[in-house]
Amino acid sequence: MTWLWAVLFFIYGLVFGSFFNVVGLRVPNGESVVRPPSHCPKCNRRLTAADLVPFFSFVFLKGKCRSCGSKIHWVYPVMELLTGVAFALSYLKFGFSGELVVALLFMSLLVTITVSDLAYMLIPDKFLLFFGIPLLLLRIALPLHPWWDGPAAAVVLPAVLLLTAILSKGGMGGGDIKLYVVIGLVLGLADSFLSLFLAALVGTVAGFIHLKRQGKGRGTPIPFGPWIALGASIAYLYGDRIVGSYVNLFF
Repeated sequence: MTWLWAVLFFIYGLVFGSFFNVVGLRVPNGESVVRPPSHCPKCNRRLTAADLVPFFSFVFLKGKCRSCGSKIHWVYPVMELLTGVAFALSYLKFGFSGELVVALLFMSLLVTITVSDLAYMLIPDKFLLFFGIPLLLLRIALPLHPWWDGPAAAVVLPAVLLLTAILSKGGMGGGDIKLYVVIGLVLGLADSFLSLFLAALVGTVAGFIHLKRQGKGRGTPIPFGPWIALGASIAYLYGDRIVGSYVNLFF
């Protein structure tokens, strides 16, 4: 029965991931998420129900618009799939509990800001407020142990990142810093620092490869939000195991 529920949460994640794609692409431009209806950006053909089945339409259409044959951007199916996986893993980790609500909201925020940061290198404040306020209320009702861990991380991590940005003269964006207010609140100190370490490690390697492929220099700005989202997701779901393994290995 557990795996059946996990599959259902995966399907829910696919559906919500499709919506988060729309939100992440339209809201930063001040556009409505309802109008105009979903359409091909090349030929403007309105998409039908058969075109809008999350992830699977991309597979069946071989990644192309059925009308004009233009390529569908890879972000759409990837973010839908990742949201499905994140929702399923959240259920498997927390079951039907209050923390599951925290997890689903948190993963929804991370997916939405990833889409926005990839498209515009922007993490809008309205995303952080929309998800951050209910996450704050949930953390008050479902505090970490000790209770001050979340609030402390929500202050310490942004302060560290702000200092880093000042010393590096803008090496990290303001949106990334504000995002860590929410991450700190949800994860607490240890897992927040772990998430930052993972984000920096993976982001540095991926950024180096990307710049080499593009033939661009080190000064070229690249979005860091997606790697923060990846690091935060891993730390939230598996931080206890990672830290425990590290402690057992060295102590």
